[in-house]
Amino acid sequence: MKIGFLAVSGIRVVDAELMALGLNLPGFVERSKVIASLPSLGLLTLAGLTPPHVDVRYVEMPDVEPAQPLPGPFDAVAISSLSATIRDAYALAARYRAAGVKVILGGLHVSACPDEAALHADAIVIGEGEPLWPELVRDLERGELKPRYDARTRPYDLAQAPMPRFDLLDTTRYNRLTVQTQRGCPWNCEFCGASVRLSPKFKVKPVHKVIAELHRIKELWPHPFIEFADDNTFVDKRRGRELARALAPLGIRWFTESDISVADDPELLRLLKDSGCAQILVGLEAPDAAGLDGLELGHNWKLRRRDGYLRAIERIQDAGITVNGCLVLGLDPHGTDSFDHVWDFVRESGLFEVQITVMTAFPGTPFYARLRREGRLLAPEAWEMCTLFDINYQPAKMSVAELRAGLVDLSHKIYSAEFTEQRRRRFFKRQLELREQRACARAG
Repeated sequence: MKIGFLAVSGIRVVDAELMALGLNLPGFVERSKVIASLPSLGLLTLAGLTPPHVDVRYVEMPDVEPAQPLPGPFDAVAISSLSATIRDAYALAARYRAAGVKVILGGLHVSACPDEAALHADAIVIGEGEPLWPELVRDLERGELKPRYDARTRPYDLAQAPMPRFDLLDTTRYNRLTVQTQRGCPWNCEFCGASVRLSPKFKVKPVHKVIAELHRIKELWPHPFIEFADDNTFVDKRRGRELARALAPLGIRWFTESDISVADDPELLRLLKDSGCAQILVGLEAPDAAGLDGLELGHNWKLRRRDGYLRAIERIQDAGITVNGCLVLGLDPHGTDSFDHVWDFVRESGLFEVQITVMTAFPGTPFYARLRREGRLLAPEAWEMCTLFDINYQPAKMSVAELRAGLVDLSHKIYSAEFTEQRRRRFFKRQLELREQRACARAG
């Protein structure tokens, strides 16, 4: 039996002017391009669970054109896609099914919209794929494939995680590879469409398994750049220190996402720097209290941290780790004056990198459900708009046109070559000052 693992990848911003802006100001869509060009860790993990006697192949599908030859031949294909590209995934699935190939769909979008996805597949996987995949493959081989495999009542322990099939990749095609060290997040932000929607219970992978995966990658790519595919890598500081100590001997450079509390632990920051951490993306979301109030369901944790944002950014960057601050435009409390507030905060903060996106209603999120109840979704099933740049809802305190204009204006200012260089010079100047201070302290 031959199974193809097909990743429908690539970034497609629907708004042509925004896409053109992104091409002229690379920082505008740079992060989304990185995300979209990463290999599908989920598919590689399922390939790692596939019995050795099954022939497997991993294929990137950045473009899905009707005239494009279908990769294969395969007896079955497992297709992964973001919400923004799910229509392409469905079109690809239709072509394979017409050719007599069994199609399996899974992932975040499928778990959020199972009835829709089931119309386009021979089988769908709802929730985490790992506890179901061995059973699904057995059923496939027996010709007894079920239409649905639902993991929501079958909790999965990441201690059982298989080695992803990194060997299926042509590593020369990527500027970074992903490794997952945990799944879920305790904060449960209303708009978040990440792995918390697959795994509501926060769980971690044993450090020794993370290190084993990195050793496997280094066998294929001696000097890799790694992105940890986590929602919040250092929410547990003790575990974070353990992970950082284990990473240090590997000599890799890496990037991850975490919340602002990483700044609270000087020892952890030192260990992160020593272990090769190049940058941390922090979801700041908004520079003001009104924008943060109620953002998390039942916590308001970020609101309580807001007054310390500037000092926390300074502490992380003083440790030699750049911060990519993520700010969201179009939050319900925000009117048109919010764009000036974001601009002022970015200038004051000294952030090395900045990611601005528009609030996006992803299927399966509480935010999507609320906006649907309120009648504020512009096109409820226009999944192609789920790009973080296209606007798919009616903002509460401004028009769609005003939100779009604010995004464009801020992008021109924040991602201009002059301001980008200014931010980076500020960081490196501060690093030089700190080195001189430390040298003087040692000499004195």
